[in-house]
Amino acid sequence: MKNLSLKTKAYALKNAIAYGGKAQQGAVISSLFNEGLKKGDVKKYIKKISKVISEVNSMPTTEQEKEFEKLEKTVSKRKVRDGLAELPDVKKSGVIMRFSPAPSGRLHLGHVRTAAISHLYVKRYGGKFYIRIEDTNPDTIDKTAYKFIKQEMKWLFGGSFETVIQSERMNLYYRYAEKLIKKKAAYVCTCSGDEFRVFVKEKKNCPCRKLDIKENLGRWKKMFDKDGYNVGEAVLRFKSPKGMKHKNPAMRDFPLARINETPHPLQKKKYRVWPLMNLAVTVDDIEMKMTHIVRGKDHMDNAERQKMIYKVLGKKYPWAGFIGRYKFKDVELSKRKIKAGIESGKYSGWDDDKLITVAALKKKYKPEVFLKFTEHMGTGEVDRILDRKEFFRLLDSFK
Repeated sequence: MKNLSLKTKAYALKNAIAYGGKAQQGAVISSLFNEGLKKGDVKKYIKKISKVISEVNSMPTTEQEKEFEKLEKTVSKRKVRDGLAELPDVKKSGVIMRFSPAPSGRLHLGHVRTAAISHLYVKRYGGKFYIRIEDTNPDTIDKTAYKFIKQEMKWLFGGSFETVIQSERMNLYYRYAEKLIKKKAAYVCTCSGDEFRVFVKEKKNCPCRKLDIKENLGRWKKMFDKDGYNVGEAVLRFKSPKGMKHKNPAMRDFPLARINETPHPLQKKKYRVWPLMNLAVTVDDIEMKMTHIVRGKDHMDNAERQKMIYKVLGKKYPWAGFIGRYKFKDVELSKRKIKAGIESGKYSGWDDDKLITVAALKKKYKPEVFLKFTEHMGTGEVDRILDRKEFFRLLDSFK
């Protein structure tokens, strides 16, 4: 292979900049395959490759960036392998997948990645793609987000998806809640939050756990009555099969629904009992016949909770894959902090050029750039550490 040392250095620098200063040997070798390195020759050149990578990893990040600027043209821009692995258990009819944003603000690059992965898989295998707006927490909703989520998803994917809004499906969640109560898989708990936290810590059952179906249905009905329970006085809980002895405290009789009288931007005061995420998500995934789910690795516990509910209902849980997060050294991704920055005047708006929101990025790039970028970055669980300069360098390579 021609210029092996030079190309190894270029790819090692590129990978190191993307991953906090430390290049990964496997990623560098994969890139070298695109440049003509034969798999049978890896053993022959591995010491040479390892030495170059070690030298790159010993450099300060500022020096890595300077060196990469000199060698950037050495790196192939288009010859990248498809980073999306094949999905298992795909039927001839294709896959059914979803992207589920909460309407708490505008979408940013992290949302684009999760949504684009599912979109690309549906495009590859055929099937159906849902944009499901999860708005069952009235306390965190930005009313303008509904419009912008739909607009920005349409900009990214055209019309190749169906939009569903959870707050328009409340009776469906109620029916499933009653079904779980009747299966002795859920109960209405009237213990205070502090009391229940003690039960969790001490691995002891809540006294409400032993109530019969009739009493629980009565309590459930009382949650809907304004003259019944007040806010915070009653919570519907899942009765975990392993009880309060589960090794993971997050699995111990987690909540499914609560009373919340905050007016909802769409539903106003129509409802006072709201499903929590694990109930609403499970119900929707079942009803929409979800086959494959891709979500952030911070949802691993939620996936386990939802799997337990599936099992109680006699349903097979979909295949689930988890992806790492993009972590930027010098760009804000938190919607809460971006909002605060807009209010304080730090940012001119959601489309401020200092941000990597969809509103800002769409001013410079076409939708296909983000699809190519997502495909290139793949679906690994490892968090990706980037800085603004390297991120835009990557995006520009897919123009």
